[in-house]
Amino acid sequence: MATTEAYPRTVLYCGVCTLPPEYCEFGGTTKKCEEWLEKNQPALHNKLYSQEALEQNLSSLSIEARQRAEKDAQKKAAKAAAAEARHNETLATSKVLIKRIERNKRKYVTAVQGLEAFGLDIKKVAKDFGKKFATGSSVTKVPGGGEEVTVQGDLSDDILEYIEENYKDVPEDNIELIEDKKKKKAETAG
Repeated sequence: MATTEAYPRTVLYCGVCTLPPEYCEFGGTTKKCEEWLEKNQPALHNKLYSQEALEQNLSSLSIEARQRAEKDAQKKAAKAAAAEARHNETLATSKVLIKRIERNKRKYVTAVQGLEAFGLDIKKVAKDFGKKFATGSSVTKVPGGGEEVTVQGDLSDDILEYIEENYKDVPEDNIELIEDKKKKKAETAG
């Protein structure tokens, strides 16, 4: 019995859909995957997408199968485009709310909501705020669903500037400052 030595193989993964390039056609972003492959791996791109390779693959299919494959490709591309449009619309309508909340007397906390809509890791952001402003910072659940970062102190303006400078994924137009005051008890005339 002959033994064959197995060496570790290096597998290339697509930078767009994260599948091996041979399987990109089964994802929804075939066109973008092909562009990525052409830019980053021209030799493999020629092997997979050259005119000869495409003709060889098409010649093995029946006419009906070709039509089905073409329809499926169009459907997948349309689905991917619709999903991207929905994602962009969600980003455009999402707001980051920075609230200054009065606790008692002159004590404040600052709550930041809506960062997760922009793909930010809330726990990492809370840690960044804590380090930057040298204060307590935590992640708390919001009654309506979702999470917010709560920072000790009146830091709403500072946090606004910090988000604008360090988190470029969040457009400045989507950030709102809100001041939330506790209702004072009605004073009785005596």
